Amino acid sequence: MSAPLLEVEGVHTFYGNIQALKGVDVEVRAGEIIALIGANGAGKSTLMMTICGSPSPRDGRIVFDGEDITALPTHEIMRKSIAQAPEGRRIFPRMTVLENLQMGAELAGVTDPEREFDHVFELFPRLKQRLGQRGGTLSGGEQQMLAIGRALMSRPKLLLLDEPSLGLAPQLVRQIFDAIKKLNEDEGLTVFLVEQNAYHALKLAHRGYVMVNGEITMTGAGRELLAKEEIRAAYLEGGRH
Repeated sequence: MSAPLLEVEGVHTFYGNIQALKGVDVEVRAGEIIALIGANGAGKSTLMMTICGSPSPRDGRIVFDGEDITALPTHEIMRKSIAQAPEGRRIFPRMTVLENLQMGAELAGVTDPEREFDHVFELFPRLKQRLGQRGGTLSGGEQQMLAIGRALMSRPKLLLLDEPSLGLAPQLVRQIFDAIKKLNEDEGLTVFLVEQNAYHALKLAHRGYVMVNGEITMTGAGRELLAKEEIRAAYLEGGRH
């Protein structure tokens, strides 16, 4: 079994006096797709942001590729081969598709991104057709492709995806999840995925975690969780898109 690439150990995160994460333990091994599912407000996005250093955990530790990154500022963490496509996409709306992609490479210090451009355009051909178009004028699906493409430009070892299917039509959801599967199978990219669409996420993932009110309540193989009656009742009613 491969070594852990990311270890989240006993992490407690607060917003002021409000505790958002309560002793969270998560392990992501190299080459895995891990899905974190849970209801709105469960703390999933907070965990993603805590891994990236904003907010910092009050207790516990986060280890990436053997290095303790718990106390590092966000800009240092993002230079350590971790890339994030955040919830809400957060592309640069006034920049073109090309400029957004270039920004992804530059922020990570990648000075020769030709291979990355080819890679992103192979995965999302539509972005190549939209190169000169401003990010803010793209459709929701295209913006999600751009957010993932921008993250890939940094040559990450670990890709963090926060709600990639949010607000997308079913056909685009399948396209995004197919791209994630291809990245993992063809290149061995490690993916940590936060997703409200439990059906697609657990079907894709090697392993999954369930979060309720800031705590991990269940973990197991993706398809094993998918088969559990309590998971189906809580997260899969009407969830097959």
